[in-house]
Amino acid sequence: MWCRRAASATLARMCRNIRTLHNFDPPATDEEIRAAALQYVRKLSGTTKPSRANEAAFERAVDEVAAASSRLLASLVTSAPPRDRDVEAARARARSVARFSRAAS
Repeated sequence: MWCRRAASATLARMCRNIRTLHNFDPPATDEEIRAAALQYVRKLSGTTKPSRANEAAFERAVDEVAAASSRLLASLVTSAPPRDRDVEAARARARSVARFSRAAS
């Protein structure tokens, strides 16, 4: 039997790679959408790698989530100007530095 706290910590770490994909120039790639779908399915299933018995269901779920995500991103409308990936990445790095420098103190 495993501890809830350990399971919660593992699942919390799994979703770090899910990022906002809407309203970027250039638009999100199929690879980025699939990576987000994979992280979502990992979070939902509670595992990073499915057993052989569950592998087909896991991959099917990733494909379906990626397809739904692509449809969603294609149908969203905004009047805001597209965000710049480099600027957003710099902001994320700054947040990370601030978060981890406080933790080290």
